[in-house]
Amino acid sequence: MIGPPKLTRFERARIAGARALQISMGAPILVELSENMSNPIDIALKELETGVLPITIRRTLPDGTYQDIPLGWLREE
Repeated sequence: MIGPPKLTRFERARIAGARALQISMGAPILVELSENMSNPIDIALKELETGVLPITIRRTLPDGTYQDIPLGWLREE
């Protein structure tokens, strides 16, 4: 794997934003919610932290090729 072995802040923001949009449009929620959790962004961040999202990160390399990395392979900082 080329690049950092963790999610960058940009990847984290992109995943959380995309997942929050899905949740706000009616996608099923993949974690148990507490009583006070209703904001789609908070729900998306909790899903990201628990590692239940089936997402693959595509990192573009300097030579124009790319790497597909499953989210489970990357550490959350």
